[in-house]
Amino acid sequence: MTQKNQVKKLFDRELIAKRLGKASIFQTAEGPDNFIADLMIADLKDRLSTITRTFEKALLLAPHPDFFAKDVHTAEGPVPFDHALTLPLEKAGEATVYDPNHLTLPCNDYDLIVSLADLQMLDDVPGFFAQAQRHLKPDGLCVVATLGGDSLTELRQAWLNADVAYSGGAYARVAPFIDIRDGGALLQRGGFALPVSDLEHHVVRYSHPIALMEELRRFGASNPLLERPKSFVTRSLLAKVVENYADQFTDEDGRCRATLDLLWLMGWTPHECQQKPMRPGSASKSLKDVLGDKSEKN
Repeated sequence: MTQKNQVKKLFDRELIAKRLGKASIFQTAEGPDNFIADLMIADLKDRLSTITRTFEKALLLAPHPDFFAKDVHTAEGPVPFDHALTLPLEKAGEATVYDPNHLTLPCNDYDLIVSLADLQMLDDVPGFFAQAQRHLKPDGLCVVATLGGDSLTELRQAWLNADVAYSGGAYARVAPFIDIRDGGALLQRGGFALPVSDLEHHVVRYSHPIALMEELRRFGASNPLLERPKSFVTRSLLAKVVENYADQFTDEDGRCRATLDLLWLMGWTPHECQQKPMRPGSASKSLKDVLGDKSEKN
């Protein structure tokens, strides 16, 4: 018998948990805040508010309590979220923790599962969707928000140019993100119907590139890869990264910009009541009958 291929471990989730556990909130120029959590939660509320459905058993998974959403409503009423962490944070107290790489939940009849800000740090994304689908009842909804698209493309370019200049090669400095074109396929691969994926594009500005790097460290997104360079970053290399970033991505007012794309993925567990595409060849009229025969030239 041949064993199933083991999923390659890409992310150091112990390191991510250690970094996230150092602070319960993130510091911005305007004061203590977790603006990424604020963006995701506000967007989640907007998206669910348009759904004409009453959810009776809902679970929200997130790597940090800042992403726990309260006072969420659909068009039919409030969503009774249970909240659980996906990383064992020391400051989280007695919070329930589930491993999203090996998702084993207490129930298999949820009608809504939401994951915020964790998919970009998972080794087995298709496996997560497949496991989430098994914990949802028919016609249940899965909603995921993750960093994706061109997020942090400026930082990636600054590091790449600095590494090439200093060592002649490139190193894994910024984790890869899911492309929107792959979103629907991931949902379908996990067994979901009616998949929807879209991107919320944001440009965040900082007083200095180091301020961006510090915020990423507190967010747990500062190079969480297992195969990251093990040697310490020298002052000269870091100075070159900052120089590259400032030269290429600084606005006229002296603040540097960073791309932040929030990828949203939504899919429903299959149910007979859902709309289905027509079977090929089953149409009663052809397109020619509707539009007329355009084959003859005037």
